[in-house]
Amino acid sequence: MKAATIRRFQTVHTWTGLLAGFALFVAFYAGALTVFHDEIAAWQNPPWRAAPDARVSVNALIESLLAHHPETRDDFGIVLPGGGNGAPYAFWQGRDGARFATASQMGAPASDAGSGSLADFVYALHDSLGLPVVGLYLMGIVSVLYGLALVSGFLIHLPQLLGDLFALRAGRNLKRLWQDAHNAIGVLSLPFHVIFALTGAIFCLFAATLLALNTVSFDGKLSGLFAQAVATAPATKANGTTSVMLSPDQLIARARVAALVKGVSSFDPDYLHFVHYGDRNAVAEVRGLSQHTLGTYGTVALSARDGGVLAAHVGNGQDANGISWSALYALHFGSFGGNTVRWLYFVLGLAGAFLFYSGNLLWVESRRKRRHADQPLRTRVMARATVGVCIGTCLGISGAFGAALACAHSGIDAAMVQRATCYGLFFIACAWAFARPAARAATELLGATAVLTIAVAVADLLANASHWMQPWTPATRAVLAVDLTGIALGLVFARLARAALRRGRDGDPNSVWALPAPIASPTD
Repeated sequence: MKAATIRRFQTVHTWTGLLAGFALFVAFYAGALTVFHDEIAAWQNPPWRAAPDARVSVNALIESLLAHHPETRDDFGIVLPGGGNGAPYAFWQGRDGARFATASQMGAPASDAGSGSLADFVYALHDSLGLPVVGLYLMGIVSVLYGLALVSGFLIHLPQLLGDLFALRAGRNLKRLWQDAHNAIGVLSLPFHVIFALTGAIFCLFAATLLALNTVSFDGKLSGLFAQAVATAPATKANGTTSVMLSPDQLIARARVAALVKGVSSFDPDYLHFVHYGDRNAVAEVRGLSQHTLGTYGTVALSARDGGVLAAHVGNGQDANGISWSALYALHFGSFGGNTVRWLYFVLGLAGAFLFYSGNLLWVESRRKRRHADQPLRTRVMARATVGVCIGTCLGISGAFGAALACAHSGIDAAMVQRATCYGLFFIACAWAFARPAARAATELLGATAVLTIAVAVADLLANASHWMQPWTPATRAVLAVDLTGIALGLVFARLARAALRRGRDGDPNSVWALPAPIASPTD
């Protein structure tokens, strides 16, 4: 490859990485935690702190929904408890948009689901930076830039691919060490990053793509065609004859049997969708998760009156649409291979966050003046922005965990508190990074993140001390795993704070990461 071509790809790689890097750091760090979405939800609401709505049966919830909102009879859904949901809740489309309600919220349904859920908040940070609608499309654009950075980076390192894979040259040249670590992580995790970039762009820009195709190629008919293509059950009309419905438990049992016939032995339902409830032609769709298969999600459509199977899009019964969408989801979130794959995705998420952090550091190191204490403004700004945004993200998410824990023990709705805490700490960290020298700010913010992360985990361990002596359940193990992982992450932050302090004291005095030299007293 010509030198000019390599330089061109280096420019593309650098600027796409810088433009998308901050957003991708947030997405990858929050995404690493989102891999254990259900465990975080169990940590926030373990069975011993369950809300009163968690004891309401699904059947009672349906009766309450129809009593308060009889107009929903023709089309509504029920999100089942478990899988991170402390209580079942109903979903339907009202006049003012989507509505969600647990049994106690039927009189005043919410416009968003799980507003107080810490796991859903972390997922929103991963999915859209916590910004509704706009953030989703922004992350779609970022995913496209991310893919461009991957392609250009691969072409840059293609000639020396094996050398970059195994080179990690420790020594006094810290820039070379950071470069080796950045290249090695990028090369080793390249297949996964291609998956993340592709699926992220599809998920975030899916609605915009459909809208464009609907206008350009389908003469405004794509919406109906798409709904028909992805539907599990055939379209039905109400018969007008009232009929008794099978209970949700009976429908779930019938759906599991239908899944077993299709070769799926671990069908775990998480959502029920009813059409024409109470009518002789009522249909119930049971959506569920299957383990150890790439087609993770599947749906079984049943007659809600007698449980007859109308369609079973699970296992070998899935069509091309179902298997494609389910596979994309499973590949993006690592839900296809049990805990081993989920831990692998967790590590890959943290490694991806490091990739973008180290990329910014390399940009700073490449543009600083080696023999001058006064560094260019652009390197100082980028160094402080990197510290503020990246470490501030970690500090803010740890703060959200602390806020959720405090709200759970005080009986306060965590929705606004955890959001305000996360964003508040993030902006404080950014302000702190620009108010202090970069090296000192990095050390202080990493130390604060370490202390806060460990403190939250230890506080929860102590608060649940009596429950560790009780017979263990999956929820008990999930809560303990989250606390132990929090302590481990806190120790990593503490180690990074120590490394930043050591480099500031003993590293190149002309670096932007050097601590300011102490001012000599007149007696010296």
